[in-house]
Amino acid sequence: MEEKMSKGLKRMLLLLNCAMLGLGNVGGPLLMRLYFLKGGKGVWISSCLETAGWPFMMLPLTVSYLYRRRKEGPGTKLVLIKAPVLLASVVLGVLTGVDDFLYAYGVARLPISTSALIISTQLAFTATFAFILVKPKFTPFTINSVFLLTLAAVVLALHTSSDRPANESKLQYFLGFFMTLAASALYGFVLPAIELTYKKAKQTITYSLVMESQMVMSFSATVFCCIGMLFHGDFKAIPREASEYTLGQSTYFVVLVLNAILWQLFFMGAVGVIFSASSLLSGILIATLLPVTESLAVVLYHEKFQVEKAISLVLSLWGSLNYFYGEFHENNKIKQKQDAETDVA
Repeated sequence: MEEKMSKGLKRMLLLLNCAMLGLGNVGGPLLMRLYFLKGGKGVWISSCLETAGWPFMMLPLTVSYLYRRRKEGPGTKLVLIKAPVLLASVVLGVLTGVDDFLYAYGVARLPISTSALIISTQLAFTATFAFILVKPKFTPFTINSVFLLTLAAVVLALHTSSDRPANESKLQYFLGFFMTLAASALYGFVLPAIELTYKKAKQTITYSLVMESQMVMSFSATVFCCIGMLFHGDFKAIPREASEYTLGQSTYFVVLVLNAILWQLFFMGAVGVIFSASSLLSGILIATLLPVTESLAVVLYHEKFQVEKAISLVLSLWGSLNYFYGEFHENNKIKQKQDAETDVA
């Protein structure tokens, strides 16, 4: 059961979450790769940073509570989340933690321009799992978009090892490739599963509840990754990494903190788009922004940009534009139908 809100407010909320998703989706991978390029080696550390920014959620949640308290009075509940949504958020959080590790391993081994294109397959997984779990309406434009974005990743896979870093073995490179692909598939499942949680919840789904649920997911993922860090000895490695970091000790910690903030923006933006629209749109936006990440990686980190990457980039942009044109076309049809019904009335 969703909270009723005006179309204008919902559109503003959607735009805000798209902006957060965009900033995190572009900046997060670039900063994570910077960590590895300049001397960082902790895959579990990077995994943990993807959700370690959960305490930042306390600020908007506090503002939300004070706003609700002003409207509803002293009896306003401090926490909205109930047991079923809480349990689902914990499970999804642990899955997100696993996904964080898979993705961080891939970023440690692959150029960002390559990993970004592999992650574009996530849209195909999101569409498949969304069809199974939440059954969204698929238009010909949506199907064509999913096909083009999937084809973009297949083109890239045909010449995967051509941009293998000089200091890596083929085994390490291919492990990175398949770990990134696994991360793509897993998060492709998580997005529709979040939407299903909202649909099946036996309570009103408000934006405040969405933020609470995301904080629980991020906390659970962080606990999972901290356990991995503990067993791998990464907590002890942080001071040594900081002292040996190419850009300096203080910059090392700035990179870590900015990583945590940007990834939290990404995750909050992703669930916010699901709340305001759908898991499929969230997946489409992630895929749409990947060419931006890829292009910046080529410019900032001087990564190779072979022909297959260019073809993959064009297919990704074509698929993304196809989806948004389809949405525009469908919205126009709905508007015309509503206008016709108004004229008849």
